[in-house]
Amino acid sequence: MQIVLVSVAFVFAALCAAVMGFAIQRGGTCTVAAVEELANTGSLRRLASLVEAAVWVGGGLLVLRALMRLPDMPSGFALGWSTLLGGALLGLGAFINGACVFGSIARLGSGQWVYVLTPIGFFLGCVSAPRVFSFPAPQALPYGSPVLQAPAWAAAVFLIFVAGRLAWPMIRHDDGVAGSSLALRLRHALVSRIWSPHAATTVIGIMFLCMLVTVGAWAYTDVLAELARGMAASVAARVMLALALLSGAVWGGWTAGRFQATRITATRTFLCLAGGVLMGWASQLIPGGNDGLILVGMPLLWPYAWVAFVSMCMAIAAARVVSGFRPLGVR
Repeated sequence: MQIVLVSVAFVFAALCAAVMGFAIQRGGTCTVAAVEELANTGSLRRLASLVEAAVWVGGGLLVLRALMRLPDMPSGFALGWSTLLGGALLGLGAFINGACVFGSIARLGSGQWVYVLTPIGFFLGCVSAPRVFSFPAPQALPYGSPVLQAPAWAAAVFLIFVAGRLAWPMIRHDDGVAGSSLALRLRHALVSRIWSPHAATTVIGIMFLCMLVTVGAWAYTDVLAELARGMAASVAARVMLALALLSGAVWGGWTAGRFQATRITATRTFLCLAGGVLMGWASQLIPGGNDGLILVGMPLLWPYAWVAFVSMCMAIAAARVVSGFRPLGVR
């Protein structure tokens, strides 16, 4: 889809990207952090919230199909050994980097400027992947997504889920605004310094869905991968959307009191570049970064996306054990 830089659709998409960046910052939506939480506390809260983001996007697509507003959707890819290897490299790269591609945006938004090297490393990984790996390019599947072949009543089931998610905070009694009006609870959520992972990933899923309708499937790692192949369209507009995403993360970090410029060290420079390169390699093998997997592949129930995400989580857990139970990026 061509994105017109000066248009109502682009302005709307840029606002959605900024809100998405704000939510990424406030909710701690990072796969590395999710695996750390599971290992340290046994809680699946963050991992479940990442899956819920996929549920919101997938359910939203069902509703759009029912309204005959479904945009063109990307195809899925065949599942193979490159999927498993790519997922493992994605997890290892995120562990070395100290954050996945979502978490890197949050780190940048907190003033950790060294994380600007992560997307640079990602781009270098995409460029060098064909010279490093002899795997054939993943083959696009000749059939459509199982989600988009679901019966019409599936959209109604999703709307019931949405109603339940909206009603649940109103009946809880574990915070100071329980039982308050929806408007009051929304105001409390907006001014809260830290969002719950579920709240953050819900916002991320909804904002991504809005962008999907207006400007098509968009993830900043996809832009970098396409630039590496010399195939990117609407480059200026998509770069502006990436900057809007980052601006939202900075806004979220500043208003949460998290923003503090940190010194760039040689060690952190190496880790961010190396982690970015590994994640770039992974994106060519799978294909896709973990943002694209969570927000596109997993909602569409493509097996390759789910297998790659599980492989990523297992690689993070294994690397955590080997390195002494701490991500390299937080040493």
